[in-house]
Order: sequence, then structure tokens, then C-alpha cells
Amino acid sequence: MLATLVDTKSLLQSVVASLVAGIGISTAFAILIFGISRSADLARSERSALATAAGVLAALAFLVVAASIVLGIVVMTQK
Repeated sequence: MLATLVDTKSLLQSVVASLVAGIGISTAFAILIFGISRSADLARSERSALATAAGVLAALAFLVVAASIVLGIVVMTQK
């Protein structure tokens, strides 16, 4: 009888989840930085409507990043 040393299905799920989370959170953080910088630039150019839109984009990206951090902490403490 051969013993299974590595559970390849669980390992593959872990790798895919970490790649998706890493790329997703990095992208959301990049959008956050982009939104903040564009908002500041547009506010200096006195284009308040576009500055507000960029600020809203930054706020939404911040919520995604914060929710991802909270979800990660919850998942780690449940195991």
C-alpha cells in the first residue's frame, strides 16, 4: 500500500488561492494609490468633479484592501 505524502489537491488550491489573493490585493492597492494621486492632481487643477470621482475610486479600493486584510485575519484565526 502506497502512502500519500503530499495532498496535491490541497496544495494546488493553496497555490491558486495565494496567487489570486496576491495579485488581487496588489492590484487593489495600486488602484488606491492611483486614485489618491489623481485626486490630488485634479484638485490642484481645479477639476473638482473628476477629483471627487478619483477620490471615490480610492475609497472603494481602500475598502477592498481593508476587507481583504480582515478576511485574511479571520481565516488565519479559524484554522
